[in-house]
Amino acid sequence: QVQLVESGGGLVQPGGSLRLSCATSGIIFSISAMGWYRQAPGKERELVATITSRGITNYADSVKGRFTISRDNAKKSVDLQMNSLKFEDTAVYYCNGNTPYSDWGQGTQVTVSS
Repeated sequence: QVQLVESGGGLVQPGGSLRLSCATSGIIFSISAMGWYRQAPGKERELVATITSRGITNYADSVKGRFTISRDNAKKSVDLQMNSLKFEDTAVYYCNGNTPYSDWGQGTQVTVSS
């Protein structure tokens, strides 16, 4: 059974930083391409960052240069460092496979507000 547990969200002012973490189990993490997704109120879930099993990263234009995705194969975890946060980054953030598994975690809320 796939389990994805996100953490690290919170309330931050514009321009601030947060680091999200995702602990995984039930997948062969070392060969899995992973991604971070987000869903803002009233909007569809969108993919914001991906990382391949070899560490190649890709980002949505809206977060490029501000977010950094990384992975730790020993810990079976994937992180998202978010800098220079903007109001529009407010969303629930989820991790999942680059091709999503059917099971999603509970997500972690990120709120950017002054």
